[in-house]
Amino acid sequence: MSTPLRVIQWATGGVGKAAIECVLNHPQLELVGCWVHSADKSGRDVGDILGIETLGVTATSSKDEALALDADCVVYSPLIPNDDEVIAILRSGKNIVTPVGWVYPDPGNPRHRAVADAAVEAGVTLHGSGIHPGGITERFPLMISSLSSAITHVRAEEFSDIRTYNAPDVVRHIMGFGGTPEEAMQGPMAGLLEAGFKQSVRMIADHMGFRIDANLRTIQDVAVATADIDYAPFPITAGSVAARRFRWQALVDGEPVIMAAVNWLMGEEDLEPAWNFGGRGERFEVEITGDPTVNLTFKGLQPETIAEGLVKNPGVVVTANHCVNAIPDVCAAEPGIKTYLDLPLFAGRPAARLASAT
Repeated sequence: MSTPLRVIQWATGGVGKAAIECVLNHPQLELVGCWVHSADKSGRDVGDILGIETLGVTATSSKDEALALDADCVVYSPLIPNDDEVIAILRSGKNIVTPVGWVYPDPGNPRHRAVADAAVEAGVTLHGSGIHPGGITERFPLMISSLSSAITHVRAEEFSDIRTYNAPDVVRHIMGFGGTPEEAMQGPMAGLLEAGFKQSVRMIADHMGFRIDANLRTIQDVAVATADIDYAPFPITAGSVAARRFRWQALVDGEPVIMAAVNWLMGEEDLEPAWNFGGRGERFEVEITGDPTVNLTFKGLQPETIAEGLVKNPGVVVTANHCVNAIPDVCAAEPGIKTYLDLPLFAGRPAARLASAT
């Protein structure tokens, strides 16, 4: 067996912890370092941070210490990306996989170009991945579109109960739940999301050959609670935001032809408007409208209960896995920013007891 690729985990939120577990389960990868944001995690064994056995890898809050480590790849998963940080990682000679951007960067964007130039100059590769945006939003629509012809619309959509997302500070202060509709509409969430989702929509348009209008349409709506909703981390009182919907659409002569969408609800009761999951529960959907129309529903990416989600949310885990499983192919790729369109079809790995000897 070849020498494992050496991996550093950058940030240990939900995605970061799941990424570490995927690295530990991957026979081609070895965890050699971990950067953490908070000082109370610095100096601790990474296994202790995850609540598992000792791993012999010590976390550090020093970026210089992390960058000085001998590693092949960094799984970069902070809450909000930092271009300067990414450029520093690339210039240190490390490849990057990340769920926080660069799924289909615009070469005309100076910020994207600076990151791409840093990767090329350092001889390394950056790959933006994840699940939504990511696999659900680009990879799987493109794959199943080959089953259809004369396509008129492509849709990728999430339906999730946000009470299962174990990051209450994000839910309240960034997503805007529990605040006023005005605060939510003016808050940072739409801007943070649209950078990724608009890239996803443009990837589909470019690769499939849609003649789209120059500007993409962004639509965001909120629903408020009609009664107090039980949410342990903070109050969701009547009249406060209890559901959010986002739509990003590509248009041809004003007609929507591609849509990426998010539906986040604090349950299906006590909402105005009376949004729900449409009788099919939490899920992700991909739909190709054409000859024939093809529908694909993903179940299992959301937890079965709120309590389960607060311990380990499958949607967070698959986001991490989709990045980590790309690492061998990203490290083997030519320098620069590489999307799904540039990489071979990568896959997960079997459980150790079922794996072949080679």
